[in-house]
Amino acid sequence: MNEFIEQFLIECHELVEQATHDLLALEERPDDRERLDGAFRAFHTLKGAAGIVEFEAMETALHAAEEVLSSARSGKVAATPVLISDCLTCLDQVVQWLDAMEITGEPPADAGPVAEAIAKRFGQTDPTLRDQELPAEAEIGAHGDDLRPAAFQILREQIALLEGAEVDAPAGRTVSALRVAANVLRSIGRGDEAGQLDHLALREGVPDPGLAVAAIRPLLEGRLAIAGTEAAGGPREPTEPAGRGVRVDVERIDALVYLAGELGVAKNALAHAASQARDGADVAGLLKDQYAVLDRLVAELQLAVLQIRVLPLRQVFQRFPRLVREMVLSLGKPAHLVTEGEGTEADKAIVDNLFEPLLHVIRNAMDHGIERPEDRLAAGKPPSATIRLTAKRDGEHVSVAVSDDGGGIDIESVRRVALHRGLVDIESLAALSDAEVTELIFAPGFSTAGTVTNLSGRGVGMDAVRTAIERLGGRVALDSRAGQGTTVSFLLPFTLLISRVMTVEAGGQVFGIPLEAIVETVRVPRKAFSRIGAAQAFVLRDRTVPLVDLALALGEARGPRQGDANIVVASAGGHLAGLEVDRLGERLDVMLKPMEGLLSGTPGVAGTTLLGDGRVLIVLDLAELLQ
Repeated sequence: MNEFIEQFLIECHELVEQATHDLLALEERPDDRERLDGAFRAFHTLKGAAGIVEFEAMETALHAAEEVLSSARSGKVAATPVLISDCLTCLDQVVQWLDAMEITGEPPADAGPVAEAIAKRFGQTDPTLRDQELPAEAEIGAHGDDLRPAAFQILREQIALLEGAEVDAPAGRTVSALRVAANVLRSIGRGDEAGQLDHLALREGVPDPGLAVAAIRPLLEGRLAIAGTEAAGGPREPTEPAGRGVRVDVERIDALVYLAGELGVAKNALAHAASQARDGADVAGLLKDQYAVLDRLVAELQLAVLQIRVLPLRQVFQRFPRLVREMVLSLGKPAHLVTEGEGTEADKAIVDNLFEPLLHVIRNAMDHGIERPEDRLAAGKPPSATIRLTAKRDGEHVSVAVSDDGGGIDIESVRRVALHRGLVDIESLAALSDAEVTELIFAPGFSTAGTVTNLSGRGVGMDAVRTAIERLGGRVALDSRAGQGTTVSFLLPFTLLISRVMTVEAGGQVFGIPLEAIVETVRVPRKAFSRIGAAQAFVLRDRTVPLVDLALALGEARGPRQGDANIVVASAGGHLAGLEVDRLGERLDVMLKPMEGLLSGTPGVAGTTLLGDGRVLIVLDLAELLQ
C-alpha cells in the first residue's frame, strides 16, 4: 500500500469518527447548529478525499448524504432520527469500503451498486416516497415486501458482500454489514427487526458471515426469521482496523532531535574521559559527572519516546455513543452517555486494548444496572438513565471509570447465585461482608441474569474485564450502592514500554517481579506456616494467604531451610499469594523484550531485560505462574 492511500485511510477514519460523534449529538439536540455544521463538513471533506483517490462510488454516496445535510442546514428538511440513521448507514458503508482498502490498497471495484442505492435512499426525502411499494421486478417471494427500492438494494448488497467472505473474515466486516441492514430497517419503520440485528451485531462471539446472511436474507422474503442466533458463540465487538498509524506533534519530534544532539555531546565527553584514562589520569570524578549527565539524558529520552506513543483516550471514548444508542434501541431503556476527560493521554497499547473491557462494563450497566423507565419513575428518578465514562491522569497512572445511576448490585441475588454455583459454602458466605460478596461477580462464569439474552447472561463479562485489565498491568475496583448506581474503575499504568520491577533471588537465580503486583514484603517465621493438603499457607492480618516456594515452582530442587522466610505478598487475578524467595533485591525501571525463538511463549514469563552486569533478568508473569 502506498503512503498516499495510507494517509487517506487515516484521515477518513478520523472524519468518520467526527461525523458519527456530531450526528449522535445532533440526534439528542436537533437544533444544535454547530453539530449539524460539523457533520456536514465531515461528509464534505470525506467526499473530497474520495474524489482525490478516484473512488467514485464513495464520492457518490457521500455527495447524496451531503446534499440532505445541506438541506437540513438551510431549514428545508428537519434533522429527524430517520435522516440521522440514513447518515449513519452511509458511514457504516464507508467503513466497510475503508476496511477493504486496508487489505487490497485499492478502492473496491464492486462498490457502485450499493453507492447508487444509498444515493437513491437519500434522494427520497418525500415521506410518501419513503413508504412506496416496491416495483414488481423488485419483489421477492409470494408475499412481496414493504422495502423501498433503495433499501432493498442495500440489503441485497450486504448479502452479496457476506456471501463472498470466508468464515474467518475480519470480524468488523460482519458486524458492519449487520449494522447497515439494521439502520436500513429502522429508517423505514421496522424497529423491531432492526433491534434483533443490533443484538446479533453486539453479541460476544464472532457471528460468521453465513450466520449474518441467514439473519438478513429473510428480510428480502417478506418475513423476519433470524436463524441460529443462539449458536453464534456470543457477542462480538467491533474491532479497531489493523495497521492504523499514529500522528505525532512536530514539537515532540523536535524534542527527540534535541536529545539526540545532547547524547552526542555526552558520548564525546565519555570518549575524552576514556582517552585521559589511557594516559594514566585519574578520571573517577570526571566519569561520575558524565554518568550523571548521561543518566539525566537517558531519562529525558525515555520520556520523549513515551510521549510519541501516547494517544488521547478520545480515540476509544468516541466509539461508545454510537454503541450506547444501539443498546438503547435494542433494550428499550432510555439512556445517554456522558464522557469526561477525553483528552487524557495514555500509551497506545492501553488505548488500543481498552475498548473491550469498557464495552463489557457498559453492556452490564445497560442490561443489569439500569432500571426500566417505569421503575425509575417509581423510584423518583428521571426515566432516562445516565452513564458516565470518565478518565484522568493520576501520577504515573491513568484512571478510567464507568458509572451509572441505576439500581446498583443486588447483594442478596449475588449471594444466592454464588451459593447455587458452588463458589462459596454457606458458612464462608455468611462471614463475607457486602463488599466481599460484591467481589464474587468477578468469578468466571458468574451471572445474575435470569435468562440468556444477546447482550448478557452467559457469564462472560466481569471476569473477562479483570483479566484484560490485569494483562495491561492495571487493577479493577468496584463500588455499588443500592438504588444509587454502580461505578467500575480501572487504574492503569501510563505506559507499557517501561516496567517497574523488584528483583528477587530464588534457587540461585535472579528474577524480576512487576512492582504493581506486589502488595508488600514480610518476614514470617517458618513455624507460622500451616500445611493444607499438599500446599502451605500462612495467616497475614487475619487472612489466610497461600504460600508458593518460587524456586520449587520454577523447577529448582530445594533442601530444608532454617530461620524466617522472606515473603513477597502479591496480588494476581484478584487473589493474594505469598512467594517465598531467598533474597529481596532492588527496584528497577526496565524495558521488557518478549521471549523469542524456541523460548517464545514460555509460560509464566512476561519478558526479559539486561542487568547492569550483563546478566539476563527474567521478569515473571505472576497471574500465569500462580494459575
